[in-house]
Amino acid sequence: MDIKRTLTALIGLPVVILILVLGNKYIIDIFLMLIAVVCTKEYYTVIEKVAHPIKWIGYASTIIIAIASIINFEKIVITVIYSIPIIILLLFLYVIITNMETTFKDVAYTFLGVFYITFFIMFLSLIMNLEKGKIFLGYTIIIAWTTDIFAYLVGRTWGKHHFSKVSPKKSVEGCIAGMIGAILVGIVYVLIVQKLGIIKIEISYVYIAIVSIALSIISQIGDFVASSIKRFADIKDYGNLLPGHGGMLDRIDSLIFIAPFVYMLVQLI
Repeated sequence: MDIKRTLTALIGLPVVILILVLGNKYIIDIFLMLIAVVCTKEYYTVIEKVAHPIKWIGYASTIIIAIASIINFEKIVITVIYSIPIIILLLFLYVIITNMETTFKDVAYTFLGVFYITFFIMFLSLIMNLEKGKIFLGYTIIIAWTTDIFAYLVGRTWGKHHFSKVSPKKSVEGCIAGMIGAILVGIVYVLIVQKLGIIKIEISYVYIAIVSIALSIISQIGDFVASSIKRFADIKDYGNLLPGHGGMLDRIDSLIFIAPFVYMLVQLI
């Protein structure tokens, strides 16, 4: 498992970095749309074990919102606002058409999939379209994945105090290590960016440390959120797309969860 996990990271990470560094807005947005579709499929495959999600509405919503972001980014907020009542209308219309063979539970799980995956991934696109967006997107990815890596390595080696039944393998030691890793790597990342003159805003390293801790905690909550859904459906992973990591959603669950908060923080700077 460790060999598969390492090889997948060694192959996948450079691909992601190349796309983010060399890709323009359209390439990155299309890349995010494909990820959203894959994650949506994984989510509904899991949910089908406990309900009957209206998948075509979920897929259609994901693709339409993603395409709107690619074609006319300035109107994405309006698109999202308008899409909410339309999606709810379609879902409950489906309940009526099927004479309640489709239940409220099916509607709720379908709607959650659109919000939890599509809308959260959309914030990665929003971050990307900010001034110096690639730098902030890089920081988002680094905090999420550094937290995962430090928590995994330390938790597996020294973890003795289990954190929650939601994810039995996660430990208090691992959670703390994830926060420490996020602080260290977050500060190094900002230091490098400042030294290269890419961003000239003077930001206190104490501030960066506090923000990194907060985002690391939110990142780990995002991991627990994904785990709680898996436990509810009694499965281990969302899929096997990424050997050693599980499905795509297993790999980016923490990343998409902190994306909205990074966007909010950048807007406040």
